[in-house]
Amino acid sequence: MAVAPRTIRVDVGHARYPIDVGPGLLGDAQRLAERIPGKDLLILSNTTVAPLYLARLGAALPGRRIAECVLPDGERHKTLATAAIVFDALVENRMNRDATLIALGGGVIGDLGGFAAACYQRGIACVQVPTTLLAQVDSSVGGKTGVNHPGGKNLIGAFHQPAAVIADTDTLASLPDRELRAGIAEIIKYGCIADAALFDWLERQMPRLLGRDPEALVHAITRSCEIKAGVVGRDERESGLRAILNFGHTFGHAIEAATAYERYLHGEAVAIGMRLAAELSARIGLLAAGVPARITALLAAAGLPVEAPRVGAGRAMSLMRMDKKVLAGAVRVVLLRSLGAAEVTADYPGKDLEELLAEHFG
Repeated sequence: MAVAPRTIRVDVGHARYPIDVGPGLLGDAQRLAERIPGKDLLILSNTTVAPLYLARLGAALPGRRIAECVLPDGERHKTLATAAIVFDALVENRMNRDATLIALGGGVIGDLGGFAAACYQRGIACVQVPTTLLAQVDSSVGGKTGVNHPGGKNLIGAFHQPAAVIADTDTLASLPDRELRAGIAEIIKYGCIADAALFDWLERQMPRLLGRDPEALVHAITRSCEIKAGVVGRDERESGLRAILNFGHTFGHAIEAATAYERYLHGEAVAIGMRLAAELSARIGLLAAGVPARITALLAAAGLPVEAPRVGAGRAMSLMRMDKKVLAGAVRVVLLRSLGAAEVTADYPGKDLEELLAEHFG
């Protein structure tokens, strides 16, 4: 039985755009004509994704002037130097303010493409075409763009909402198992922070997700995007509520930076971070004692790592202090009150955080 595409709408007041989720979208010329503005297009991709999908996308965009920019693959390339390559491509292909940048790839391409679009000529349209599960449920939605700095992840960036997000679930067929699991980490996050029913569903349906069942994928991606769209619509610039989307990320970003962005995929680092954030929640009495074990068990069932690297508690704390949620020197973390309910706070005993870091990071 064919799975029908679904559409979610994001509304942040000054910007409204659709998120399409389903199979066959890269070849849907009519839908692409409606979603992608402009006659002049730059398709940004990487050396892994471009050979698989760039020609298919281009063929479904007749009558457009299409230029291509293909970058090396990997988180280590999410830098200002790589962004400069994208700017060069836009200039060399004489792209003006009515041009559209199409980000075809995973989270790195999405973040780079969105950042370049935000900066080029003070802002051009960007359409996100995420090809990894993590990008489809998280990074392509909400307008947060940026690049990494040696001092921390995503420290340089801009808010730039896309014109549309087109999540073709067929692209997940070519996704390595490890990348699929990394994306499932973000889906688990949504269950933890906003939807206990989704968490329950994941506990029952994890084998279907890992087996790439089309119906299960569309359901999980759509529900994740619905949750994120609702949060972003209420708090676009992360002044309050939106920060709950960073559950596990304060620890996770520190893990990524401490291991030079080479040992863990983003979702893997976040998985470890969610375990630690849940344990801290329970340690200070905010969360029922049995919930962290349940979260850890679901992460493990998804094949995700749950043990932190032994990089040292001091190193971990130093990197956590570079997190964008830090205010007045206080490390704010996203903690759980229960499954489906989260809060951002710095109101916890510092000793408890120090003991947790010592136990897990050494």
